[in-house]
Amino acid sequence: MVNGILYSRRQAVGLGLGLVAALAGAKPLQAAGTNAHDFSFTSIDGTPMPLDHYRGKAILLVNTASRCGYTHQYDGLQALWETYRERGLVVLGVPSDDFNQELDSEAAIKRFCAVNFAIDFPMTERQIVRGRDAHPLYRWIADTQGRNAAPRWNFYKYLITPDGQIVGNWPSGVAPGSSELRNAIEAVLPRG
Repeated sequence: MVNGILYSRRQAVGLGLGLVAALAGAKPLQAAGTNAHDFSFTSIDGTPMPLDHYRGKAILLVNTASRCGYTHQYDGLQALWETYRERGLVVLGVPSDDFNQELDSEAAIKRFCAVNFAIDFPMTERQIVRGRDAHPLYRWIADTQGRNAAPRWNFYKYLITPDGQIVGNWPSGVAPGSSELRNAIEAVLPRG
């Protein structure tokens, strides 16, 4: 009995565990971080890729896949990179097999992107981008932007400001060259 309320043994155990977690400041299943710069990936080449390295630049984060109907968007992503990189945009490709459309290895993905699209923007190792096993950045996005902000398909796009905040997300059907996305990018590019 707690505060005059009778609880079952299961409820009491759950209440006790919840109280311990609350006292410890724990937030189960929530990714730690206050902005995107608090997270890190490993590059497709196997080197550390802390997002803090991109502090002061805008980031267009895109979960990609080599065998998707939207794979042609690599052309548009490369064009954005070529157009805006000198002004402070980083296009960051995050290969994912969450929708069963990605190649089996980083080497195969890198070769596919280079041969078919001449991709030279930064890319990460394959990542899980949805659910409880998602990369911590994607869990943070879902926690802070709402579960509906998690990628619903390949080529889901997130725009991150130079100070690491998410300012927008666009579904797969929004092309990289769309005026909507270009206007949003131009609005957050570093001034100077």
